[in-house]
Amino acid sequence: MPLLEVKIPPMGESISSGVLAKWHVKDGDIVKKDQPLFELETDKITSEGTAESAGKITLKVTAGTEVKIGELVATIDSDAAVIAPAAPSPAAGGTGASGTTTSILPNTYAPPGTQQEAEATKAVAQTSGVPQSPAVRRLAAETGIDPAAVSGTGKAGRVTKGDMLASAEKPSAAPVAPAPAGPTPPPPAAAPKPAAPTGTRQSRRKMSPLRQKIAQRLVSAQHEAAMLTTFNEVDMSAVMALRAKYQDDFVKKNGFKLGFMSFFAKAVVNALKEIPAINAQIDGDHIIDNHYYDVGVAVSTEKGLMVPVIRDCDTLSMAGIEKAIGDVAKRARDGKITLADLEGGVFTITNGGTFGSMLSTPIINAPQSAILGLHAINDRPVALNGQVVIRPMMYLALSYDHRLVDGKEAVTFLVKVKQAIEDPARLLLAI
Repeated sequence: MPLLEVKIPPMGESISSGVLAKWHVKDGDIVKKDQPLFELETDKITSEGTAESAGKITLKVTAGTEVKIGELVATIDSDAAVIAPAAPSPAAGGTGASGTTTSILPNTYAPPGTQQEAEATKAVAQTSGVPQSPAVRRLAAETGIDPAAVSGTGKAGRVTKGDMLASAEKPSAAPVAPAPAGPTPPPPAAAPKPAAPTGTRQSRRKMSPLRQKIAQRLVSAQHEAAMLTTFNEVDMSAVMALRAKYQDDFVKKNGFKLGFMSFFAKAVVNALKEIPAINAQIDGDHIIDNHYYDVGVAVSTEKGLMVPVIRDCDTLSMAGIEKAIGDVAKRARDGKITLADLEGGVFTITNGGTFGSMLSTPIINAPQSAILGLHAINDRPVALNGQVVIRPMMYLALSYDHRLVDGKEAVTFLVKVKQAIEDPARLLLAI
């Protein structure tokens, strides 16, 4: 049977290349059908490639290589899936169920640097037979201390750099001979200088396509938009009390918790309807008025910030919004988000409060005209009805494109959001 070719799959019309960031298998492995093979990073999304057939895989490119859509990156010999038994990983040992030694497939593929590191590990052994690290060998040459005579505290009795330094600082146990008569002996030689740090002080790596795209879009937004930020603060007491009262019933009915984001998404939709300029965008010398409410929710992932879009928030219930947010956030963090999930939003909400942020000025997600930043909830003293009371307060920040949105509209929008959060009944009545 001919070899099955593993190629980079199409990601969408706007994506022509990416970086093969990681292999999930090694060269020569026996893979199963639908097993994840590699991770591909593009300037918009990160996705996985899977095996279309079981067999023995041969890798054609190394991790970190830039590849084009449709490029061949591996082959799978499906006949080998029948001939060769599944081999355990080298770390798992080589004994099968019958007690005989199981053959292990050769591993000819290794990430860059692996061979050099292995050669360094096989450096000159001491009399104890235990290989010493480069730092220990250098200290031995500088101080004249034999590592074999030092009591090691490392794994399997290995002598560490700290053991060598501690040994060098110990006073000699030999008796001091009386000073001979005659001229004063010369002063003892100066103690050796402490060894320089041996760890890597810098490393260099190429920016991922996604990080490059994020950087490009953020700089572009600041250069092209007349960006301004207005602030307000909101008392979270009413929303927190509502969640506490109905959380158990909500979880029992829906299977997931009621969060804060659904309240803000609903409040934003109501405010967008009141202030349509916030729901518009500039295209050249035209203004596009959007009459739908697809709200983006910023999600932090290991690969960078993504903004999946919750469609038609005005038609969803609180539970529907919470479910949608949970679904896209999980897929974004698992690297399973699609390009369609990230396109078409009219407004963005970002929540730096989950990381403890007190206040920030978020950057517009172009071509949108505004973004709402949420922050940490902290108990603060506030004046209420002539008295100072403690309330759970949150700062809100609305960044907007001043080319399209005037200050009056921005402030009014933020006040509408504040009113809806402080009096959630307004969400029910849409006022």
